[in-house]
Amino acid sequence: MRAFAVRLPSGQRYWTVLDGDLQVVAVADAFLRHQRFGRDGAESTTKAYAHAIALFLRWCARTGRSWQAGVEQFASFMTWLAHAGPSASAADGDGAGPGVLLAGPGAAPARSASRINGVLTAVRGMVVHAVSTGAGPAGLVPLLYEVADDRDLPGQARGEDGRMAWRMRARHRLREPETAVDRASDEEIVALLGACRPARDRLIVLLMARAGLRRGEVCGLRRSDVHLLADSRRLGCEVARAHLHVIRREDNPNGAWAKSRRERVVPLDFLVVQAFDTYEFERLRVPRAVSSDFLVVNLFRGQIGAPMRTDAIGELLAAASRRAALDAPISPHQLRHACGSNVADAGAGIDVVADLLGHAAITSSQVYVHPGSSRLRAAVDAVPSPRERAGDER
Repeated sequence: MRAFAVRLPSGQRYWTVLDGDLQVVAVADAFLRHQRFGRDGAESTTKAYAHAIALFLRWCARTGRSWQAGVEQFASFMTWLAHAGPSASAADGDGAGPGVLLAGPGAAPARSASRINGVLTAVRGMVVHAVSTGAGPAGLVPLLYEVADDRDLPGQARGEDGRMAWRMRARHRLREPETAVDRASDEEIVALLGACRPARDRLIVLLMARAGLRRGEVCGLRRSDVHLLADSRRLGCEVARAHLHVIRREDNPNGAWAKSRRERVVPLDFLVVQAFDTYEFERLRVPRAVSSDFLVVNLFRGQIGAPMRTDAIGELLAAASRRAALDAPISPHQLRHACGSNVADAGAGIDVVADLLGHAAITSSQVYVHPGSSRLRAAVDAVPSPRERAGDER
């Protein structure tokens, strides 16, 4: 079992799962197509789900189970995920052999709790979709979820009509330890900017670190999406001051597109505006790049004037990280995390962070509002001592 990318005649892509004979696994493919086209999900989401489902189906095949029987032994699958390393769980591994030994409790886990929970979420989605379409028995859902009514919830948390509703809670889930968000530090961002040679690369770093854009959103920007005037009404835009519009387009030739379904407006500060100006002069010196409507284009290699690929952003960040002598390469998502953390540290509410970063669920922004040790220390130091309070009362 392995994940596989599919390109349709329309140019749209999604990921599916193939079996050992390179045949499409129908139950997985139906769920992934529904996730991509029925729910308007991102291609990257189907890619992550396809790899997770392939793991589950691989385990079922190597243990002699059907996928329905695998659902009945979901706890055993969790144990396998935790202790089966690449040699046992990879698509081309030898995990089917009877002599393979897996590391057990006491050894370092092969996957983190968050990774295991992500795999379980994808598999649960496939099972629920199979049951809803008649491809699986209804008895599988209670094996994965605890089904209960909402009579124990306060009135504010129940439906507006007051009727009793049903809710489901996953039975199988590992507790994930709370860890600090994996963000790029301000010092690392400064070092990265200093190591970027072209003005284009500095703009890319700032769009992620100061505007919170995903790499797909950066590569999908059109020049018409960027409004740097103090008053953009002559452009048909009512938003004041410098900003850009993140718009989801699925016909980009570089395959880059915004993950969020809804368009959002992202304000730009003076650092990003200055980077735009510098990049524009650099771009004007490349005749084949002038006519492209895409904002970020190839200027030095590849097809000059063509929009940059999303993979190229990771490559340029890795190269800039090496030149800056950083301990580890900075990823695009670490820059985005830096933006979210800095906005939250500056006092913005979780609703503001969610809108700026384009999170569909506000819970995705919760990680940024957890105060760090410095903010906790500042809060404690700001509390007056009892002696000072007593003096104030006099």
